[in-house]
Amino acid sequence: MSATIHRLDKSTAPSLDPMVRLVAGDMNLVNAVILARMESQIPLIPELAGHLIAGGGKRMRPMLTLASARLLGYTGTRHHRLAASVEFIHTATLLHDDVVDGSDLRRGKRTANLIWGNPASVLVGDFLFSRSFELMVEDGSLKVLKILSNASAVIAEGEVHQLTAARRVETTEERYLDIIGAKTAALFAAACRISAVVAERPEAEELALDAYGRNLGIAFQLVDDAIDYVSDAGTMGKDAGDDFREGKATLPVILAYARGNPEDRAFWKAAMEGHRARDEDFTHAVSLIRSTRAIDDTLARARHYGQRAIDALGGFANGQAKDAMVEAVEFAIARAY
Repeated sequence: MSATIHRLDKSTAPSLDPMVRLVAGDMNLVNAVILARMESQIPLIPELAGHLIAGGGKRMRPMLTLASARLLGYTGTRHHRLAASVEFIHTATLLHDDVVDGSDLRRGKRTANLIWGNPASVLVGDFLFSRSFELMVEDGSLKVLKILSNASAVIAEGEVHQLTAARRVETTEERYLDIIGAKTAALFAAACRISAVVAERPEAEELALDAYGRNLGIAFQLVDDAIDYVSDAGTMGKDAGDDFREGKATLPVILAYARGNPEDRAFWKAAMEGHRARDEDFTHAVSLIRSTRAIDDTLARARHYGQRAIDALGGFANGQAKDAMVEAVEFAIARAY
């Protein structure tokens, strides 16, 4: 069954607020789990982890676990610890990503690796992964453990895949989609799917929630990669042009390179290899991306995957939870406008 993008009130911009309100009570319990499991006798661990966890993130992934449970009418409590597990996986990957990328900003704040150094960031990331798996094991479901552990492995594979594709401007769109499907969408999908497991719903509903999360995750990353070229640090919470300077062959670059003349292609090749990384080079990159409509087409693809996410909810009953999950998709895409 298909469900078109719609909201009752189109006079306001799409927002995560309906989802935040929907899961507020549950989220307080999840936060309590996060704070308790972040504790350690080694003071640096909660200090560094808390810097990122309390750093203003939307907590979208654990909210998706909670919203999916609400969509299914689940009234138990298992999803609280599992949502915390999802957030720990996400936070650990952010700590590791910032080390790999050499990032200075995360959510508008200095990154943990900039403050405490790379070794501490990597080791605390490992600690959070361990806490995540403790929570999975405590839940007692082998199926949940399989879903979340597989997602963790896929994320790591996606990061390595991205690393091997870095500074390769000839990266194909297919390879790019494989990368973001692994490094971003896999956790979105798992976060949603585990709620159907704990609610003991049919596999068809598991797969529908998996499809919702996966397509939302792809749309989310497509928009992130677009706004790196059209936004600023205040909007993004990271430095504009970070992807460009790190030589990441994201979809806007892939499309602009494919559509460029020989001179443009030579620029992109030099830029992705790290030879054209000055501010004026980034300005030129933005002009090429705009002139080739690479941003427009990247966002068109994001809308396509967003619609697929919404379509995946078609078989579920209408209500507050479904409306909030639809609007979360709209919000993810609207961030670019």
